[in-house]
Amino acid sequence: MSAMGEVLVGLAILIGLLGIIVPILPGVILILAAILVWAIMTGGTSAWIVFAICTTLLVISGVIKYTWPGRRLKEAGVPNRTLLLGAVFGIVGFFVVPVVGLILGFVLGVYLSEYQRIKEHQAAWQSTIHALKGVGLSMLIELFGALMATGVWLIAALAL
Repeated sequence: MSAMGEVLVGLAILIGLLGIIVPILPGVILILAAILVWAIMTGGTSAWIVFAICTTLLVISGVIKYTWPGRRLKEAGVPNRTLLLGAVFGIVGFFVVPVVGLILGFVLGVYLSEYQRIKEHQAAWQSTIHALKGVGLSMLIELFGALMATGVWLIAALAL
């Protein structure tokens, strides 16, 4: 692959990393697609091994992203219904208030759902904090897996 092609792949990976931090773009899918394009264009066994390693890292982080925070939220007593309502409010908020609406809507949805369920401000707010910590942990896990895959690709791109 040409140097310009590798720069474009690197740029796509960078955009994917930003998509994980600011959940507007499907970051992991973009990263995986960029590394796939690199593997196809580079060709050879080494490139496909790099793609397989990156895919494995992204899949493992994706599984951990959903299991670990979910277990912590369940232990904290935050029901799935609350998270679903938070997600719905987050999606609506994304369109109503650009950029920060996703976060504001999620917080509002979780709080309202928990307040309706518990009928107490302090307990509803504590559940909202637990949900935010869960989402933050989920994003960190996904970012860690994506950074690991990016590192593997970068080392391979420099070496091949």
